[in-house]
Formats: sequence, structure tokens, C-alpha cells
Amino acid sequence: MSMKPKKIILFDGMCNFCDSTVNFIISHDPDEIFIFAPLQSSKGKELLQQFGLSTESFDSLVLSDGNRCYTKSTAALHIAKHLSGFLKIFYGFIIIPKPIRDFIYQIIAKNRYKWFGQKNKCILPSENIKKRFLQ
Repeated sequence: MSMKPKKIILFDGMCNFCDSTVNFIISHDPDEIFIFAPLQSSKGKELLQQFGLSTESFDSLVLSDGNRCYTKSTAALHIAKHLSGFLKIFYGFIIIPKPIRDFIYQIIAKNRYKWFGQKNKCILPSENIKKRFLQ
């Protein structure tokens, strides 16, 4: 495992799309740069409070990178920058003005349960990736 400080991704643990996204990131993060926590978890809520974000509304992916915090499309693009292979090129979309990027992000976030479904509770990670999740 890399000795670099880990970047923490907070995600909606009840969302099927978000769960699939976490699995995708894990499979494209061979250096294990990212660790994860559901927004609904105590650790997730603690980090949200630390950055002055809502602990009640879970409509954004959140990336904690040390003392910096990114949300919505900016978080997604900063994550892509660190993934393996061609996925890094998606970071180039950072040049699109944030209001435009976030408008598109919000359409997906607002409809994610309708389009992809929702879980009744957060799914526990399998043993082989459990170390990648904050307890």
C-alpha cells in the first residue's frame, strides 16, 4: 500500500449508483489512494461537520484531501485524476465552469434513486476490500 496520505471519498451508502461507483473506483485505484465512508456513517458525518457541510442532505459525493474538501463535479474530477489508465483524461473537464459541471451533476444526483434504485441499508464491504473503508 502507498505511503501517501489517503484521500477519503464520502458517498451515499444507500444509493445503488454510488455503490457501483465506489466499486469502479476501487477497481481502478491499484495504488489504493482512496479510502471510503458512507455519508450516513458516524465517520462520514464527522468529516462533513469538519468541513461545514450538511449532515442531513446526501446529494453530493465528497472528497477529503487532507485539509481540502471537494464536492459534486469537482470531487468526481479530482478522483478521476488519480485513477488508472485513460480515466485521468476526464480531469480535463475541470476547465468547464463549475456552475455548468454542477448543473449536470445535480441532474444525476437528483434522479439517482429513480434511475438506479436505493438500498434499505448500507451494504457491508467484502473482506478483501474492508480495509479500504473507515470504521
